[in-house]
Amino acid sequence: MGVEGGTQLAKIASDTRKIDDFLLSRLNGEPANLYKAASYLIEHGGKRLRPYLVLKSCQIVGGLPRQAVPAASAIEMIHNFTLVHDDIMDNDELRHGVPTVHTKFGIPVGILAGDLLFSKAFEIISSSSQIPNEVGLSLVSVLSRSCSDVCEGQVLDISMAQSRSVPTESQYIKMVEKKTSSLFVASCAMGAISANTTKTDVAKLSTYGRNLGIAFQIVDDLIGVVGDPKVTKKPVGNDIREGKKSLPILLAIKTAKGKEKQGILRAFGNSSASRREVEDAVDVIANLGIEKTVRKKAAHHLETAKRSISCYDNPAREDLVSLLDFVVERSL
Repeated sequence: MGVEGGTQLAKIASDTRKIDDFLLSRLNGEPANLYKAASYLIEHGGKRLRPYLVLKSCQIVGGLPRQAVPAASAIEMIHNFTLVHDDIMDNDELRHGVPTVHTKFGIPVGILAGDLLFSKAFEIISSSSQIPNEVGLSLVSVLSRSCSDVCEGQVLDISMAQSRSVPTESQYIKMVEKKTSSLFVASCAMGAISANTTKTDVAKLSTYGRNLGIAFQIVDDLIGVVGDPKVTKKPVGNDIREGKKSLPILLAIKTAKGKEKQGILRAFGNSSASRREVEDAVDVIANLGIEKTVRKKAAHHLETAKRSISCYDNPAREDLVSLLDFVVERSL
């Protein structure tokens, strides 16, 4: 992580500190064990990227940050709900460097903690005294649609993983749009809606969020293949060994020939592959120039995102543009 990346994360953390306070105040109740499990991941890290998007999308159309606090908190709850359930489905034991919720609290409490986060998110935006009824209804509509998209995207991802065939790039993008990008769309739309702005503004910011989300996942998948283990805290070539059908791997399999292709396929999805075999596959992918290709594709989506907010002229726009550069260049 470079200096600029660290600065960007520090700014996000600073701007969303009030969101953390609001979140934790809403995740305090009985039985204590359930609420501890629900707030556990929130207390142990996370970039707060989605609530940051809510705040900035509210500000870019002239709203005040306080107007967006309930929506920003709700989107972070939904994001954490997906993480809790993802970890259970994937049987993962660590997240943010600490034991996952179900590992620490048990699977039954883990499931219920995720469910609590889900229901509390909708409670916040539907019953807050500071949100006009028509705004609250719009927020609920957007958030519920994005939750459906996430579920659909998750099943597409599972089906893709179970299939013997290699998906096309368009199939991969469709899955990413639903599984990952939908919450970015919701974040930006809910920020604009919180400012009680026009449908045109909501549409422009939704376009920003959709393309940012796709680029974010494309780069995330790249890091999963060629990321530095010292930075990512994951084994070298982790996604190759796990057989994850991400864009960098799809492009590598499609591009590689002969022994190079055989080398990738030997390590791909092979839990018993040696470290040398995985490292060789990573080297092949690096030598194919896949990183440059993937970052170029991410940059294309970021240009679309940038154009969608070009009509605004205020500090919030500059913050959102800076975020685009951070996403495409990041190493973590």
